[in-house]
Parts: sequence; structure tokens; C-alpha cells
Amino acid sequence: MGVCSVDIRVRYQETDKFGIVYYANYYVWFEIARTEFFRSAGLPYAELEKKGIYIVVVSSSCQYKQPAYYDDQITIRSRISSVMNTSFTFEYEVVKGKDLLATGKTVQALVNKDRKPVKIPEDIREVIERRA
Repeated sequence: MGVCSVDIRVRYQETDKFGIVYYANYYVWFEIARTEFFRSAGLPYAELEKKGIYIVVVSSSCQYKQPAYYDDQITIRSRISSVMNTSFTFEYEVVKGKDLLATGKTVQALVNKDRKPVKIPEDIREVIERRA
């Protein structure tokens, strides 16, 4: 429950000369997963930003288990693992079939247009906690 999955195919531009995915692309995939998580919860980023709420990454990590290669069909799974007053934590798994390729974590904070932290509004907190 609370897991959002996104399927993608590894593009040539995401790989090095050996056809292995360049490490920084996992963070791009994490962002894709977060964006789809919120969209599927009825909270697309664009709507949050219209309300003056911006989501910024304040911490990130990734543990690589096995390489992904050009043209692999992979799945990025995301879930919220904790919710605080002004921030929340996402955890990720990147898989190819049954093989775990990487795990990761990001901490996001909510800020206003002046980049000052804001408390998670109750309506947004309800959606996040329902999906957590």
C-alpha cells in the first residue's frame, strides 16, 4: 500500500560508453517517481506551486546493487516512509524484473516562494499520510 510504480526504458543518453547507466541518472528517475507519486495522489506539483508551495530536496542517497543497461525495461517504486512538520522522506527501489538494481532515499521540505520552510498544510498532509 502506498507504493507508486513507474516503468521506463533506459535510453542511450543515460548510459556510459559501456552501455551502463550513469549513476546520476538514478536521481532523475527518483524525481520521476516522486512526480508520479504526487500526480497519482491528486497533488500534481503544478497545482502545489499555484498555491505557493514548493517541494525541494534537502538530502539524497542511493545504493547501487546491480547495473542497469541501455534498453533495459525497469521499474522505479516510490513510497513515503515518514512525515514530519515541514518535510517527508521518500524511499525508492529500482528493479528489473525480480532483480533489485538500486535503493535510495530523499528528504523533501516544503518551502514558500521565499524559500522559507512551511508547515505541511493539513489537506496535503492527509493525502501524504493516506499514501504513506
